[in-house]
Amino acid sequence: MRADRLVAALLLLQQRGRATASELAAELEVSVATARRDLEALSAAGVPVYPQPGRGGGWSLVGGARTDLSGLTSGEAQALFLLVGPAATVSDEAKAALRKLVRALPATFRDDAVAAAAATTIDPARWGDPVRPEPTAVGELRTAVVQRRRVRLTYQGRAAAQSHRLVEPWGLADKDGVWYLLAGTDRGRRTFRVDRIVAAEITDERFGRPEGFDLDAAWADLVEELEGRRSRVSAMVLVDPRHVPILADQFGRHCHEVGRQPDGRVLVRLGGSIPLDIARILAGWGNLVDVVEPQSVRNLLARLGTELVAAYT
Repeated sequence: MRADRLVAALLLLQQRGRATASELAAELEVSVATARRDLEALSAAGVPVYPQPGRGGGWSLVGGARTDLSGLTSGEAQALFLLVGPAATVSDEAKAALRKLVRALPATFRDDAVAAAAATTIDPARWGDPVRPEPTAVGELRTAVVQRRRVRLTYQGRAAAQSHRLVEPWGLADKDGVWYLLAGTDRGRRTFRVDRIVAAEITDERFGRPEGFDLDAAWADLVEELEGRRSRVSAMVLVDPRHVPILADQFGRHCHEVGRQPDGRVLVRLGGSIPLDIARILAGWGNLVDVVEPQSVRNLLARLGTELVAAYT
């Protein structure tokens, strides 16, 4: 969820006093569902935004319309800056915007707002992993998404050959430091890894997002599809209960507890794209896990064990 969009929604409500989710969606150029989720996020964070049903209803701020941020209480200002503070570290422009928001607050609230903005930091790297640098194309693609302008991509696929494509950039997603572009092409919706984009040239050609397109929903569908491909094979293993959290960390959403066994061990279902992927991870567990099925994973573990014995005896 974009912090700048949350702030924009709040400022629109302060300016108008009341607006429907449809009106906000049109102003922010997002779907109605996304606008509604943003409003609910503001409300959940403690900002006094609430819906009014019926004709003439919509979403409004408690206390009516304001043209600045002076209508917020100290707690509400802190809630807002807790949301937007971590996002402001990404660029000098975001930092400047945050400073302007602070100056728009009543003087008595500013210290607490600054403290709230600095209360949280985001470390995108997993333990033991380096921080992934943001691909250089991300900035250009952000501009193209906001301005609704087509982009000519030079893309390096998994094969050696490069391809050239004209795409409609619908949105960007950052997943664990890896950036993806969701775009419309002459073959329908496609997803591109941004670190494989060799060059991105913004054109003067305008486009419109498909009606009803919601970036959050589209990304969730894509993740579900890809995760399904990564768990085409499953294995049932028995393990001591204290080791289940470690297996869950290694296999992620492809680790599911089935049930406790009479001997106290836990039956766990593990997923992978191929049997060898599962066997390679379980090989490091030695006899701490007992693979019940399938036989293909058991055979691969036996083979890996034989290879290790031959290499180190």
